[in-house]
Amino acid sequence: QVQLVESGGGLVQAGDSLRLSCAFSGLTVSSAAMGWFRQAPGKEREFVAQIIGGATFTTYADSVKGRFTISRDNAKNTVYLHMNSLNPEDTAVYYCAGRLKLVSSWNYWGRGTQVTVSS
Repeated sequence: QVQLVESGGGLVQAGDSLRLSCAFSGLTVSSAAMGWFRQAPGKEREFVAQIIGGATFTTYADSVKGRFTISRDNAKNTVYLHMNSLNPEDTAVYYCAGRLKLVSSWNYWGRGTQVTVSS
């Protein structure tokens, strides 16, 4: 059974940094991709970043490129999202997601963690 549990959200001010964590189980590091998505109030869920396999390949949404970094600790089965230079437009519920590398659909989701950035 696959489980994803996010943590690290909170209320910060514009310009601050925050690190989100996602502890996962039931997925093999070498065969899975892990990602972060977010959903702001009244908006659809959107892709933020992903990291594939042994952490050698990452992709980012244009809106976070250069500010956010995704990483993973394979020994701890944990994925991180390091967020710098946060602005109010980053306010959203952030979800951790997982999928098998050879499958395009994100089949596994956490419950989300709220990030609120005040101006």
